[in-house]
Amino acid sequence: MDAAQTIRDRIADVTALRHQRTADPGLGSGVGRVKTLQARRFRGTYADLMGSPSFGPAAKFFLEELYSDSDYAARDQQFGRIAGTLQTMFPAAVVATAVALAVLHAQTEELDQAMGHHWTGSVASPAAAVAEPGIARQDAADAARYVAAWRAVGQRAQRELQLQRVLAMGTDLARLTRTPGLRMMLRMMRAPAHAAGMGALQQFLEAGFDTFGQLARQRGGVEQFLATIEAREHALMAALFDADRVTCETQLARTLGQAR
Repeated sequence: MDAAQTIRDRIADVTALRHQRTADPGLGSGVGRVKTLQARRFRGTYADLMGSPSFGPAAKFFLEELYSDSDYAARDQQFGRIAGTLQTMFPAAVVATAVALAVLHAQTEELDQAMGHHWTGSVASPAAAVAEPGIARQDAADAARYVAAWRAVGQRAQRELQLQRVLAMGTDLARLTRTPGLRMMLRMMRAPAHAAGMGALQQFLEAGFDTFGQLARQRGGVEQFLATIEAREHALMAALFDADRVTCETQLARTLGQAR
């Protein structure tokens, strides 16, 4: 399957999921709550990186482009519409990154929707609902519902694959910054890309290029950033799948509190 068809198929998958949420307001609300909580969780987990002059821009890029609760409907429509044009306007390495983004986006939406199905029916466990000192009761309740939904969905292999795709996206963007002349090419293509209806992709590529280009100028910066993401996300997944439920809920509630 060529790059354009892969992008169209994955955007079609996302659009179908979005239609299901529109037809079922309860599901839509559940998915929205899941996405909002996940964005807060990311800000809490990486509060130190977000405040770092070195790693802050990369952490913010990951939050806004990969862990955000933003509505990407407009971007998706544009992305699917111009899929065929990509291969004639951008180098092969850039096209491959665009395909990887579409695949990751579809997988994330599928997992979030599965979580949304369980969100409404999940309830806080009594022990975790009584927040310990320093933890807001709402954070404790949200953490309990999230853990319950996560364990109901399961799909450990898909979660691992999702994380590997996130890390690969960072690696790909860093690799693009080492392509001679690519930054100049992206700058020169800004107007044609917008005219061709590819403004969202152009913005993503330029932001990713500049962010990881800056990070790559620091010796070992990209590797250290991605290793931190990998270690913390693996630790979180291990807790969500395997830890005592109350311990996991309390840990997650603390993290949510750090994002307030």
